[in-house]
Amino acid sequence: MKANTFLSATSLGSIVATLVVGSVGAVSAADPVVADPKATVDYSGTVGVLTKFGLQQLSPFFVNAAKEYEKLHPGVKVELIQESDDSVKGKTKALVASNSLPDIYFSWTGSWGENFVRGNRAVDLTRVIGPDTEWGKTLATAAVSAFQYNGKLYGIPLYLDAKFMGYNKSLFEKAGVAEPKTFENLLSACAALKKSGVTPISFGNKEGWPGVHYAGQLLAYNVPQATLEKDFVPATAEFADPGYVASLKQFKQLIDECSDGSGTNGSSYASAQQQFYNGKSAMYYQEIIEFDQSTAEGALEREEFGFFKLPVPKDAKGDPNAIEGAPEGYMINAASKNIPLAIDFMRFVTSSENGKVLSAPPYGQPSATVGGYSADVMNPAVVDGLKVIADSSYLMPWLDTANPPRVAAAWLSGLQALIGGSMTPEQVLERVKEAAASSK
Repeated sequence: MKANTFLSATSLGSIVATLVVGSVGAVSAADPVVADPKATVDYSGTVGVLTKFGLQQLSPFFVNAAKEYEKLHPGVKVELIQESDDSVKGKTKALVASNSLPDIYFSWTGSWGENFVRGNRAVDLTRVIGPDTEWGKTLATAAVSAFQYNGKLYGIPLYLDAKFMGYNKSLFEKAGVAEPKTFENLLSACAALKKSGVTPISFGNKEGWPGVHYAGQLLAYNVPQATLEKDFVPATAEFADPGYVASLKQFKQLIDECSDGSGTNGSSYASAQQQFYNGKSAMYYQEIIEFDQSTAEGALEREEFGFFKLPVPKDAKGDPNAIEGAPEGYMINAASKNIPLAIDFMRFVTSSENGKVLSAPPYGQPSATVGGYSADVMNPAVVDGLKVIADSSYLMPWLDTANPPRVAAAWLSGLQALIGGSMTPEQVLERVKEAAASSK
């Protein structure tokens, strides 16, 4: 790994250029709120922000950005609500239910973001963040386009993300295991690692969504992209491709042979992380934005950390070059009393200077800002991971955010039932089909 290998603006753009959000249904245009690029910013009052940076290692980024912004504009107070990946969904739903979303709030792409647009809770940012605008030119175009609904742009991408299998090189060497090149090799490696006395893969699925990430990657390998995208939309969904059941069978086999099996439904994602950090497991399926956490003080040494894409199963009929992932970012509340100020704060947060801070340790969140990264100060694993993403042909969006709520819930509960042994792969898929039918 070469820490001084810089990523060009063109390279960064290619990372997300192949991302397809998938078709979405018609979005309500009733009383749309459209951002005005000529609006004067009133640098007074309070701007509220709901982040997904609640973890101790990540929280200082927005805290420091808020302090710097307040220094530049003494009349402004930035109020942060910092949630974790586990808690942000529940917090968002509670804020929506009470009509108290802050001025700026975190959002995933896909159906999750579409819900805010359909509910007229998101500002149309097309005129301020489009590809021909001053701000838009500073952001990876495809990352911005991932938040496009009904031909309009509603999100501000902050960082890029994708899923990889992180592994402990020392434990692999001790067990005589090489980096697996196929799914079948991975299962064999798990058997050898078990014999050496360690848990092959630490996995906690108490929250439900960790299993969705495994399933999503396997579906991208086993189901053609066009079919997946058709099935994301209830109006055209069929879920008839045999790759769905094949993927679920592979997922079940992986959990049974490589992890603690059915017991993982009672274990949290955080406990799985800690098990890997403590050297009690050889592998942990993680996002690239977690690489710096895996090599932070008290975890693995950088030279002991390796990663690879979840390997492709034999005879897979989908896209072997696909990878599970999507950009993540923020939306502006259509009910905000000071939309120009909220937009100005996010311009500041997504500046190239803040992008370089975000991309480097201890945060390690690959910035979606063009020029917002510098490989010589980044974790080499993050740099190499970005290259893998750039070489990927398709970014498979998270199943629980790409699909409408009922279908997402069916995937979440169905996979937990599959892990626990109370449902078969065929039964899980049938539940998903029923959810899609009821969502039409």
